[in-house]
Amino acid sequence: MIAEAVNYYELVTMLPTGTEIIFHNVAWDEYETLLEQVGEASGLRISYNDGKLKVMSLSSEHEKYVLFINCLVAQIRIRLRINILFFGSATMRKRKNTKGNEPDACFYVQTADVIGNRIHLDFAVDPPPDVVVEVDVHHRSAENDPIYAALGVSEIWRYDERTLTILHLQDDEYVQTETSRALPMLTAQILTEYLTQMRQEGEFKAILAFDEWLQTLPQ
Repeated sequence: MIAEAVNYYELVTMLPTGTEIIFHNVAWDEYETLLEQVGEASGLRISYNDGKLKVMSLSSEHEKYVLFINCLVAQIRIRLRINILFFGSATMRKRKNTKGNEPDACFYVQTADVIGNRIHLDFAVDPPPDVVVEVDVHHRSAENDPIYAALGVSEIWRYDERTLTILHLQDDEYVQTETSRALPMLTAQILTEYLTQMRQEGEFKAILAFDEWLQTLPQ
């Protein structure tokens, strides 16, 4: 008896907003084919871990938090004149590790000069982002940590609508810490504070308040 091929693309494009679907025993080539079919800016996040394929659909609420965190980091780049490169939800994957993932956001700080002005990344040779961001509104992303560890991501920011947690990679595992390694002026408490202000008072007031705080930092 021949097993019927699964049309992953058809299934994932019908996902309701804010839901996920998991497939098991998926070949690497099938994972890469799905990435090509879906393309970028699809409203989906796709992860792969040793044959386990997970696809999540995004909500506008989820994207609101992601965009706000990007705005905070962009404000640091401008105000403090730090070279920070943004690569959004770039697909990070390595065939030899049989792992791949798409963060909600990612950026380079310490290794920004290595990337230079290139637009396209090749994670077979390029370093991983210095920070990846995961927003846990409808889903829990902690099970993706082994993927990030295998890919060599040194720092994760995870926001669950209440608290932003900073995690550093130590001995192939992530350990919660208070201060960002990539941007030491930031702590989990500070990021949580402005995310909370965004929810309570709106994005514009929170961004202005964050910019005022940046101006108080020693140059």
